[in-house]
Formats: sequence, C-alpha cells, structure tokens
Amino acid sequence: MTNEKQDISASDTPPDRLSTDPASPFYDEAVLKRDVGIRFNGTEKTNVEEYSVGEGWIRVAAGKARDRKGNPITIKLKGKVEPYYKG
Repeated sequence: MTNEKQDISASDTPPDRLSTDPASPFYDEAVLKRDVGIRFNGTEKTNVEEYSVGEGWIRVAAGKARDRKGNPITIKLKGKVEPYYKG
C-alpha cells in the first residue's frame, strides 16, 4: 500500500526540468497537457519557456524579440522554482 501512495504522489509532481520547445530534449507533451504552473520566488509566472528545479532557474521570453528561426529570445532568471499541476 505504501508503494502505491508513493507512485501516486510521484505522478502528481511535475518533472525536475521541462521545456515548451519541441526541439528540446526536456520537452514532454504528456506533461504539458496536464497544465503545469510555475511559482518563481513566490510569484506565479505564466510566460516560462523552460525551467529547472535542481539548478534553480527559469527561462522567460525577453519581450517580443525573436531569433532568426522565429523562436522567442529568452533570458535566464535564477531563484526558487516551484512547479505544480493546476487544478
């Protein structure tokens, strides 16, 4: 029984690192469909492109700037990252 509870709680925790870019090795469509929310330094962020809990950073779009491939230019912010599933 305790193993089942651990499996359930593990599935309710988002991965340590996740990206919204399909070209990234950290992209996971199944996880993104579950609607992941991010709290960064205690504030809700809605524009996160990628995050890493273990390394303590998020990547967010830097305004409307785009690179030559049309992807948003991002900046890395360091701090406390708390991913969670909404709803």
